[in-house]
Amino acid sequence: MKENFKSGFVTLIGRPNVGKSTLMNHLIGQKIAITSNKPQTTRNRIQTVLTTEEGQIVFVDTPGIHKAKNKLGEYMVNVAEHTLKEVDVVLWLVEPSTFIGAGEQHIIEQLKRGTTPVILVINKTDMVKPEEILKAIDTYRQAFAFAEIVPVSARNGDNTDELVKVIMKYLPYGPQFYDEDTVTDQPERQIVAELIREKALHCLQEEIPHGIAVAIDRMKMQKKIMHIDATIICERDSHKGIIIGKQGSMLKKIGSTARYEIEKMLDCKVHLQLWVKVQKNWRDSDFLMKNFGYRQDEM
Repeated sequence: MKENFKSGFVTLIGRPNVGKSTLMNHLIGQKIAITSNKPQTTRNRIQTVLTTEEGQIVFVDTPGIHKAKNKLGEYMVNVAEHTLKEVDVVLWLVEPSTFIGAGEQHIIEQLKRGTTPVILVINKTDMVKPEEILKAIDTYRQAFAFAEIVPVSARNGDNTDELVKVIMKYLPYGPQFYDEDTVTDQPERQIVAELIREKALHCLQEEIPHGIAVAIDRMKMQKKIMHIDATIICERDSHKGIIIGKQGSMLKKIGSTARYEIEKMLDCKVHLQLWVKVQKNWRDSDFLMKNFGYRQDEM
């Protein structure tokens, strides 16, 4: 074991859309968490790993903490709140604003129950003037006793190196959990499913709410080509038509943009076939949620 090596678990919390996945992808330097400007994009605890000379940070991304509306929502909130107790450092990502809304108050209440050091990360600093950032720091400092406050721009990567240094300060000394070349413990199938879902959300814009899931039916390597069959599951017949599009045009678009990303990630040629299926109310069915990889027992 290297002398003075640190390793620990860090979770990233914050309201939907505050830039958690963008920050994660920037720190790790490659795309793992899916990014979309729709809330509830991240549903599972995604573990990404950053190994440096000084230590190893294992990031556990949580679904946003919010008030639950259905079974999927409850599951997401449980996972998020449960994670807070199991990590060495909590990173709370907020926007540079002096308004602490009900959502933020709810998170502060959760944080007050724990003893884990909390680093406040003020994101999107590229969008406001420096004095706005100072005002935001001041407002949050009065609301909770943060271990540190670090302003960053996840989009541009400003000050993210500093953030890594600050995190290291709070990690315990110890051997690394993963090999140097490990970037995530997400099984490949799950990342592929998430990439397809991300592309579907991007292509469909506002037309379909986040009530879609992706199931990987087959993933097999043949003659150096990865063959993937996947089904996009939606909640209504009307959605199915929109996802397929005129003469299959939308489905083709989703397929080709997803294939491009999957090939980059797997570093091989990919043959992707997509189907669309309607499963009414899948978000309220325990069985179907298990089917799409959301398992209560992983919490």
